[in-house]
Amino acid sequence: MPDNQLDEELWDERYRSRPALWSGEPNRHLVGEAAELEPGLALDVGCGEGADAIWLARRGWRVDGVDVSGVALRRAAEHADRAGAEIAGRITWLHENLTAWDPGRGRYDLVSAQYMHLPPPERDVLFRGLAEAVAPGGTLLIVGHHPTDLQTTVPRPPRPELFFTGADVVALLDPDGWDVVTEAAVARSVTDPDGRAVTVHDTVVRARRR
Repeated sequence: MPDNQLDEELWDERYRSRPALWSGEPNRHLVGEAAELEPGLALDVGCGEGADAIWLARRGWRVDGVDVSGVALRRAAEHADRAGAEIAGRITWLHENLTAWDPGRGRYDLVSAQYMHLPPPERDVLFRGLAEAVAPGGTLLIVGHHPTDLQTTVPRPPRPELFFTGADVVALLDPDGWDVVTEAAVARSVTDPDGRAVTVHDTVVRARRR
């Protein structure tokens, strides 16, 4: 990942380097944690090429998909159009730098941030702002690479400060205002550059605003 995950020029160039940067499939933890939620208004943070937003829209959600990369957003809109007018009509694409953008307070029934890796000061500000954007009764879902991944042979930036645990996220939430539904380091198998199967872990936090 680039040093600054919210640097527009870096991300535009990264997207231009390949016809598709991601798999086109929704993130597994979004599917696992949000499949049973009642559809409402969702915020897909760092929406990339749109797979998560399109998955949510197929399930009846209205979605704001926000990303710093205009290249990614154009691809996302094209993918949504191919999914059909009904799906595309449920999604609004927003070109914003999340370190400067205010999503508003208490607006969203679901806020999903998948693999947003920033240094702690910026990350804490971002995650607190995303938590404030959740409506009463709504859900905050934050997923990221666990710090233990740095001990594996899977390529990760050698910057421990970019990684976080569930406890790091939960510590940002007012315990009187939130119920933590999921706080876990979820294992999954990947292949390292030498073709070896390696177990990595994802930090998964799902919390419900009271």
